Amino acid sequence: MPIIEEKVKHGVGSEFIPVMARVDVIEQLSLKEKLFKIVLPDGEKLGHQSGQFVQVFIPGIGEAPISICSSPTRNGYFELCVREIGDVTKAMHKIEKGNILGIRGPFGRGFDPDHYKNQDLVFIAGGIGLAPLRSAIQYVFDKRKDFGKVTIICGAKTPDELIFKDEIMEWEKKKDLKMIITVDRGDEKWKGRVGLITQHFGELEIDPVRSYILVCGPPIMYKFVILGLNRFKIPPDRIILSLERRMRCGLGKCGHCQINSKYVCRDGPKFTYAEIKSLEEAI
Repeated sequence: MPIIEEKVKHGVGSEFIPVMARVDVIEQLSLKEKLFKIVLPDGEKLGHQSGQFVQVFIPGIGEAPISICSSPTRNGYFELCVREIGDVTKAMHKIEKGNILGIRGPFGRGFDPDHYKNQDLVFIAGGIGLAPLRSAIQYVFDKRKDFGKVTIICGAKTPDELIFKDEIMEWEKKKDLKMIITVDRGDEKWKGRVGLITQHFGELEIDPVRSYILVCGPPIMYKFVILGLNRFKIPPDRIILSLERRMRCGLGKCGHCQINSKYVCRDGPKFTYAEIKSLEEAI
């Protein structure tokens, strides 16, 4: 049974023609990130799996791939966490509640939840990497009895750059969850851990036989995360990495995301470490 879903799923229609959807809620998460709650026509389901992404189209501007950050168990809407870094995302940060935008997808390989049943899960998120993992985290919370021990370790450069702060505070109250939150540089108000994510791996308790590790963050983080996980002797096919930052068209046509024979938007964006460890450009 595959760890990640092999088929590309399209829940809202043609993979080439966007469906126009309404922005229902906009929330400022940090100085650079906003959360958009999107509603499809007639309350239609997006039909996604955790780990997939959509192409967001802004008329007159263009489109960009953005990971879905809400669980498919949350019916009637889906959410996108958007960092303001390019023309499309800058335009998104200017739109208002009730505005319309185009959605293509969902695309890519998502997590197969059946494969993870009764397994321990460790989520490792750096910066905005928490957004794509949030979909799987929510799914696990909504189906908590189906899974073993759950650990979340996430970090940001500074306290101001930590996203989903209110949600993280609620997660920390859960008795069936181990949370490790850290920042590279604290400030006068920060009372939590300080240091890189990997500096706190000593707090992790991982059974390599029954654990899956889901990792998302800046590319520079991956090398050190893999090195840090080596102490636990985790099999490479139990480490799942996201390479979503390379994507562009979503269909494997433009070649922007190609790594040797792999197209990240079509073959990923989630890969097991076993699949990509021999690809020098992947990490």
